[in-house]
Amino acid sequence: MASRIASRLLRRSSPTLGLLRSYTHVRNYSSQLSGYLLNNCYLDFDHWFTMDDSNTFALSAGLIPVGPQSSKLTRRNNYFPNASPYQLWSRSFASDNGDKFEAVVPFMGESVTDGTLANFLKKPGDRVEADEAIAQIETDKVTIDVSSPEAGVIEKFIASEGDTVTPGTIVAIVSKSAAPAETHVAPSEEAPQKESPPVKAEEKSPKAEEKPTKVEPPKKQAPKPTPSKTSPTEPQLPPKERERRVAMPRLRKRIANRLKDSQNTFAMLTTFNEVDMTNLMKLRSDYKDEFVKKHGVKLGLMSCFVKAAVSGLQNQPIVNAVIDGDDIIYRDYVDVSVAVGTSKGLVVPVIRDADTMNFADIEKGINNLAKKATEGALSIDEMAGGTFTISNGGVYGSLISTPIINPPQSAILGMHSIVQRPVVVDGSILARPMMYLALTYDHRLIDGREAVYFLRRIKDVVEDPRRLLLDI
Repeated sequence: MASRIASRLLRRSSPTLGLLRSYTHVRNYSSQLSGYLLNNCYLDFDHWFTMDDSNTFALSAGLIPVGPQSSKLTRRNNYFPNASPYQLWSRSFASDNGDKFEAVVPFMGESVTDGTLANFLKKPGDRVEADEAIAQIETDKVTIDVSSPEAGVIEKFIASEGDTVTPGTIVAIVSKSAAPAETHVAPSEEAPQKESPPVKAEEKSPKAEEKPTKVEPPKKQAPKPTPSKTSPTEPQLPPKERERRVAMPRLRKRIANRLKDSQNTFAMLTTFNEVDMTNLMKLRSDYKDEFVKKHGVKLGLMSCFVKAAVSGLQNQPIVNAVIDGDDIIYRDYVDVSVAVGTSKGLVVPVIRDADTMNFADIEKGINNLAKKATEGALSIDEMAGGTFTISNGGVYGSLISTPIINPPQSAILGMHSIVQRPVVVDGSILARPMMYLALTYDHRLIDGREAVYFLRRIKDVVEDPRRLLLDI
């Protein structure tokens, strides 16, 4: 059996080596591989091996003698009996000696092709563990970490901050055997010597005191008042040292472009209404403890407004539709985007199939997405899509505003702060917790009647949540 395999290797090694020599990036290795393969017969040519430009090669499958040379390889199934000195191995990383590994940019999503290397979380010489973040990539939508493939020490950075990178780009080289860099503190032996300059200043001080007695030309400074004559007419600009210029983050650029495109594309119109929050706030107060006890999450206002928006979209399907060229696409599902403000900008994660969820499911979904948004851990899929957006500016104290449509949707609901205002109830003037609502819609698709009916439906449901139970 061994003789048949050896003759098979020798027969097939020559044409295979000829094929390898035809590729430019492996020509330098052909002579070495010839001796390595023909003399030792280590490689089974029923399998492939690959090379790269970093003077390294990785075996996807091959016959390697069991011994010191195979200590850093990964064992696979073999073609020989257990007594055979040859086993089948594979190497997962390409390196000169299996000691160095490459930290590369991961896959960033179907719709994201590149990103900007925002900052490094480590420095060359720092110790890192496996899967520990080394750098952060900022895309149009989310921030993605570049992790170390193995535990080791960062040998060097290949990319620089501010570079545009794509999936697979090498960011850093991690070495398993290198020692962490030690910080050296410079000795402060020269500190006493720095005290000598003040002595020289004291020696010169008497001479400086004698000069004012000999030279008395204060009159030569008289031309200084001349600028004061022109200063009243010239603007007093702050010095440039008090200004800072920083690069705009990719997320902010994306937000700016989308909002401007929305303004240029849609025929936006906003309609307003106000809602009495008395009944909804009483509902929360009466059942908040039982709600937390059963569902493990607090009952907030957003879940009721999401359910109200679902009811409104089902009553006015045109608000849930979108223009696509010369066609109108009606969506028979409701994916509600909830605007969340973060330190890096506004993001709109999506609550999928909100029309099939109850209050508890919506509250859990909102809390989960808000937490991820704050931590910068939202994925591309969690922000893709959405048929309708709700923006709550009331958490920041906004009294009234006109929100901008989130493309490619056709409408957006703006919530605002709750303020005690005098209103007429059954002929009496009472102080009630009131909120202004604003609906911005694409007037190319949605007429004013549908927009007003939609906003009225939200008002009716919020003022009397029992309508959701009775579906009226």
